[in-house]
Amino acid sequence: MKLANPGLVGVSLSLLVGSVVAGFSAIAVLSARENDSPLSPTALGEIARVEAEIDRIEAESMKRLATLPDNQVQRIELLGKLLLFDKDLSVNRNEACAFCHMPESGFTGPISEINKTTGAYPGSVRTRFSERTPQTHAYAPLAPVLHYNEGQGDLVGGNFWDMRATGRRLGNPAAEQAEGPPVDPTEMALPDIACAVYRATQRPYRALFESVWGAQAFAIDWPAGTENVCNQPGPPRADDPAPVHLSAADRGRAAATFDQMAQSIAGYEASHEVTAFSSKYDVVLAGKAQFTPQEQQGYALFRGRAKCNDCHRDGGPGEDPLFTDFTASNIGTPANPDLPYYAEDEPDAHGYVANKGGASFVDMGVGGFLANGHPLSQPSALDARWQPLAPPSRGRFQVPTLRNVDKRPSPDFVKSYGHNGYFKSLKEIVHFYNTRDVLPHCTPHDPREGTGCWPAPETSENMNTSKVGNLGLSDQEEDALVAFLQTLTDGFSPTQHR
Repeated sequence: MKLANPGLVGVSLSLLVGSVVAGFSAIAVLSARENDSPLSPTALGEIARVEAEIDRIEAESMKRLATLPDNQVQRIELLGKLLLFDKDLSVNRNEACAFCHMPESGFTGPISEINKTTGAYPGSVRTRFSERTPQTHAYAPLAPVLHYNEGQGDLVGGNFWDMRATGRRLGNPAAEQAEGPPVDPTEMALPDIACAVYRATQRPYRALFESVWGAQAFAIDWPAGTENVCNQPGPPRADDPAPVHLSAADRGRAAATFDQMAQSIAGYEASHEVTAFSSKYDVVLAGKAQFTPQEQQGYALFRGRAKCNDCHRDGGPGEDPLFTDFTASNIGTPANPDLPYYAEDEPDAHGYVANKGGASFVDMGVGGFLANGHPLSQPSALDARWQPLAPPSRGRFQVPTLRNVDKRPSPDFVKSYGHNGYFKSLKEIVHFYNTRDVLPHCTPHDPREGTGCWPAPETSENMNTSKVGNLGLSDQEEDALVAFLQTLTDGFSPTQHR
């Protein structure tokens, strides 16, 4: 369901807070704000289920510490998995990285009710939401380091919707991406990268970490009060940007260890467990299965009249078929008025304002990163030489891989698509690509939205008009495209589909 008023959630929050003010003290107001949430009881129940599944996966992985593999690569993969499923690395010890990237949904958002409603996921501070829906981290380590391709006149590579995890420092965009969420106030919300290292020193995988990266990793003189500092949600005060007050040498050691934590996570993401190349498409490519007639028609359209392959490349000589060209594009996605981020324009219980633009916020994507960096988390330094590329990059978002685009735990599970989660099915987004410029713009509360009309784009700057908007496909051809996209789900077994 699309809400016509982006500020609707904010209005309800304001009314609730106003009623509390009338009868309680300021402290009670803050407490109410901390506990208030736009999430439904259904969503909260699904959150509890995912948290329990994270605990189960972590416990199973912990058992492997008793008999470690003697291969260092496998040790790094195990360490990365343990870090990825560790809820203690969030400020309230309730949110692991995997909360937004679970295997049953293709290592992206695992909560159907959230995908269907808010699109964005709550952070460790459960009343805080970011402005975007989670991307998959499967295949993410195969992205190139962000670079300018002069021939194309375009930036290529990086991780995140806005490419801000460039990989220029660590040589690995996925590792730099892993450094964003722990200190993003709307995600894991630690106030200092040193807090992630401090928490890791207390975890059962410490000895494994030291065996992989060296005993110096945690040889840090932690000041008194570190525990209290790390229990306070970020962001830190502007006059105290590194609130864990370490010596210069210990600060450098903590930063290096934080890098190694991120590199371990990227190592797990690159493992066969996550990046498997085991879809029906791969099996067909190997000559061990065949597409159905509908899937074959969809593949022909994908490479032909539908123009999908122009951006979601299925590979060339010497290339793995990753179904992205690692560039960015503005396909004209409408704003998603269900994002709670629009209502985060007032101080929360900790005095933090996530969205100073309120209901007028417009996500400028790559252009926003190139102009100003990201307001919530910036894991990679911005190359000032790229800032002139900001205006032509406004409104553009990274072309995502289509691998596992339909992976879901059950047929009725809802996935969301687009940088803001506006689209709720593959059929809907394929229909949008096909008819964006053909169907009229919707009026408020238009019942045809998503089928017979489309809202205006969130921003029309730099909008792709050559490959999206009027493909001339029939309804049956749209269905064929969806059928082909469903062949990109990992875990296909030819013997199970005979």
